[in-house]
Amino acid sequence: MHALPIMVVTLCTLAIGYRYYSAFIASKVLALDPTRVTPAHRFSDGKDFVPTNRWVLFGHHFAAITGAGPLIGPVLAAQFGFLPGLSWILIGVTLGGGVHDFVILTASVRRGGQSLAEIAREEIGPVAGVIAAIAIFFTVIIAIAAMGFAVINILAESAWATFTIGMTIPIALVMGAAMRGKGHSAVRNATLLGVLALFLAVWGGRGVAASALGPYLKLDHNTLIYAICVYGFVASVLPVWLLLVPRDYLSAYMKLGTLAVLVVGIMIVNPELKMDMFTEFVHGKGPIIPGKVFPFVFITIACGAISGFHSLIASGTTPKMLDNERDARFIGYGAMLCEGLVGVTSLIAAASLYKADYFAINVSPAKFAKLGMTPVDLQSMMDAIGEDLRGRTAGSVSLAVGIAKIFSGLPGMKTLLAYWYHFIVMFEAVFILTTVDAGTRVARFLAQEVLGRFEPRFRRHDWAPGTVIASILVVVAWGAFLRTGSISTLWPMLGIANQLLATTALCVGTTVIVNAGRARYAWVTLVPLAFVATTTLSAAYLSTVNNFLKLGNFQGWLDAGLSISLMFCTVAVLAASVRKWWLVTTGRSASVPLAGPR
Repeated sequence: MHALPIMVVTLCTLAIGYRYYSAFIASKVLALDPTRVTPAHRFSDGKDFVPTNRWVLFGHHFAAITGAGPLIGPVLAAQFGFLPGLSWILIGVTLGGGVHDFVILTASVRRGGQSLAEIAREEIGPVAGVIAAIAIFFTVIIAIAAMGFAVINILAESAWATFTIGMTIPIALVMGAAMRGKGHSAVRNATLLGVLALFLAVWGGRGVAASALGPYLKLDHNTLIYAICVYGFVASVLPVWLLLVPRDYLSAYMKLGTLAVLVVGIMIVNPELKMDMFTEFVHGKGPIIPGKVFPFVFITIACGAISGFHSLIASGTTPKMLDNERDARFIGYGAMLCEGLVGVTSLIAAASLYKADYFAINVSPAKFAKLGMTPVDLQSMMDAIGEDLRGRTAGSVSLAVGIAKIFSGLPGMKTLLAYWYHFIVMFEAVFILTTVDAGTRVARFLAQEVLGRFEPRFRRHDWAPGTVIASILVVVAWGAFLRTGSISTLWPMLGIANQLLATTALCVGTTVIVNAGRARYAWVTLVPLAFVATTTLSAAYLSTVNNFLKLGNFQGWLDAGLSISLMFCTVAVLAASVRKWWLVTTGRSASVPLAGPR
């Protein structure tokens, strides 16, 4: 089978979902009101609450939510064949992920930019709010650590990628200052110059890496850990308009530009999908994912279809910058569809590799020797790229190889396989790092809300000591996981925590709809809630019993303890939500109009 029909079906599915399903949710379920004053205007402070151009905010939101998940998850899920992952991405993103992000973003906007935990406390009850806060904090810490680990593996000993990624910071600072308080023309000019500077950084990175400066940019793992921790702290405390928004906006151009070229490239090259529709590992005993296709394909793909982490961005930075309520559909639902498209292209890139080559890259040489497979193109690709690709686990390298092969198949690009490979490696790093900065800031908001229960000044975002202290606590927490974890422990935990958080967010979203007296429309969140809760709780239980506990070490016990804790939190929120729905629908608790004052 070839990729062109799959890409056509994907684009049509996403277009239909946005045109019709998101419009139904916007008008009937949420009743968006363009005349309603958003928190960005009501609480404008020039730091966190800043009215932002919808395209700029789309860039920030898309960059913040699109991390390693839709890139690496579908690649790892290709172990089961390309059809299970493809089916879940298309169904999940249109009926689950887009709805999840859209509903939570709107709910937060109408509650002054409150976090998911605060919305849960207000809509479901105080106990649910506390439990949700605990689940959110664990999830965001694990997510940032896993993303950080992935970006460290990409940047380690790579002067080219380190230079290019590093240059995005001063470029973003200049863009932020240039766009601050200016009109559309200033935003356009700053965008053009920023994109040009980014391309120059990409182009010049190869020369810098070959220069006398190159050896100093080849950073080891420990140095990169400290550097990323410092970056996360700085991005958390600086005004949002100065670094976070322009950097994510700039990164979004690279992400969306590369994605667009990749989509067109797939349609022109039309690569053959050499991976089976279903492999022999759908029944378990796979060398990458230790479980059966059901339910492990769902937690492996994770962000490419639905992501609980998105609820932190949708109730964190984005609602505080939304200029007009009608933009919630474009930013919330639309950005999630783009992430689903990223997931499909990643899956196609992985599936276009020969099956033996795919496994040779993604599993250790010892495991691969037991599979009885013989690589086909692996040696020629290693010769062209100039690197040993065997046993480069975690999915990122096989993705870079797959995309590079597609790009090198374009007219005139045949001899540029090595260049495209290193470009995609850098592209992946940009994807991942933008989640680290936005996630740290969101976690800082959550920490300030919790600390504010003991010292009210922490709730004030303009109180500098509170911002600094909360940011330090968050960075130390995810930095510790990053220092001691590995991809084999962090990625499964990320999938479980992320999907259980999505379950919690869908509980909150359903309660918001029911409390507003619109229970007849609650099925839009109830259907994905029931499915995600069932698959993720099953996967969490199986991972705990069959994987984590069998490790027999501290890391295994820690992962098992966190999984059990997150399962308990999720079930508790589910129970509290069901009780609230019953009270409201039976008239024992008053509903609050969705468009009413808050």
